Amino acid sequence: MTVTEVGELESHRVLVGQEWVGSLSTETFSSIDPYTGQSWAEIPKCGPGDVERAVGAARLAFDDGPWSKMTGADRGRLMRRLAGLVDENAEELAVAEVRDNGKLLREMRGQMEALPQYYEYFAGAADKIGGDVIGSSKPNFFVYQLLEPVGVVGAITSWNSPLLIAAYKLAPGLAAGCTFVLKPSEHTSVSTILFARLVEEAGFPPGVLNVVTGDGPNVGEPLVSNPGVDKIAFTGSTVTGMRVASAAASHLAKVSLELGGKSPNIVFADADLDAAASGVIAGIFAACGQSCVAGSRLLVQRSVHDELLSRIVDRTAAITIGNPMDLETEMGPLAFQAHYDRVVSFVDVGLDEGAELIFGGKRPDHLPEGLFLEPTIFDRVENGMRIAQEEIFGPVLSVISFEDEDEAVRLANDSSHGLAAGVWTRDIQRGHRLAKAIQAGTVWLNAYRMVSHDVPFGGYKASGYGRENGLEGLREYQQTKTVWVETEGLVRDPFRLG
Repeated sequence: MTVTEVGELESHRVLVGQEWVGSLSTETFSSIDPYTGQSWAEIPKCGPGDVERAVGAARLAFDDGPWSKMTGADRGRLMRRLAGLVDENAEELAVAEVRDNGKLLREMRGQMEALPQYYEYFAGAADKIGGDVIGSSKPNFFVYQLLEPVGVVGAITSWNSPLLIAAYKLAPGLAAGCTFVLKPSEHTSVSTILFARLVEEAGFPPGVLNVVTGDGPNVGEPLVSNPGVDKIAFTGSTVTGMRVASAAASHLAKVSLELGGKSPNIVFADADLDAAASGVIAGIFAACGQSCVAGSRLLVQRSVHDELLSRIVDRTAAITIGNPMDLETEMGPLAFQAHYDRVVSFVDVGLDEGAELIFGGKRPDHLPEGLFLEPTIFDRVENGMRIAQEEIFGPVLSVISFEDEDEAVRLANDSSHGLAAGVWTRDIQRGHRLAKAIQAGTVWLNAYRMVSHDVPFGGYKASGYGRENGLEGLREYQQTKTVWVETEGLVRDPFRLG
């Protein structure tokens, strides 16, 4: 693949089985560059019929094709080949994501450079999948378990990091022997289509990966409701995740949900305040706050509130906002118009609730066009305010003071979400106490916003269920079969259990 020059209008098709096709309706929709506001790609506008044929292709590939019957070693070889192709084409993939969602090229390059590791890691696990022999209480039986692929997976990804989030699902699922129908966000479809070309180039059998593009009502809902889908793997908002779980329950599909967050970043008086300030900036203003783990609630011990906030404001004022393709830029635009409008509306919400706006809250003066919002900081926030309880998914920080450790834990857990948290302290005993006490799937001590292919990731409470990454993530794409083998040739009483 080669990088498309900015200004060219691309036209794309989707992969179903072994064919690159348009939608059955022949309709398309545009991908809009959030920095320029211009359409740069045309994407098939799929519908229920397209979903049906994609699920059929995945079903055929799983039931009758070679993929699920391949040895783990053979699947692993194809996955390593795919990892190499991703590495070779990392720049084009990165540029596509920047043009789709406005995130920084410097960040997308980093994600694309890390992406092969996901496929390599799970390729290494593919030939190590085995069951267990069970020492049953029945002496005349040999009992063992098999770990088998769950089947056809409907994977739905969000727009903020399309290929990274897809890797969370595809890499373990492919290693397990599953086949996929992958639906990217309608706001960020191009990089997924480019990735599907690499899957085909790597030599994966037809139907192992199918891509359908379009919106939730016409593509997402038919996918999660399709009885040919054995598992749904979804990343997105909590509200949508609840609908996904309900629809999947109609045919008892297995579900994993990685949903929203309202994560606390907790700073104690004994912390390294320079490191903490940097971690707070990383947690909320990196990626323009468009991250499920965004540290959108800063809980700061009252005795260092003013000192820490002064450092944060000074660093925030120095953030370079502008063209995401410029490697000097530190914050780009928000991803699309409807999202921009929602994030901006929360500035008014915070003011109406009585929080004190101490920085930002408006469009940067030097950027009159584009979906830009200054990094925004509210102080004197009460934890019950909407800006402290609702996921904003933008560069809006709510600062809340606390007195002692007990109050910090209470405030941290006073949320319907439980995805992540940060704790900043030099007291390692305190750090471990809080790591145990905080209701969240990930807790960072003296760090923030770290993920890896080999470390499980997921949420508590309304942040979802199931885990991605690590060997725990692999189990999400497997089901257990128990086999009983009678070893003595006995004739049993047919009317007695066991």
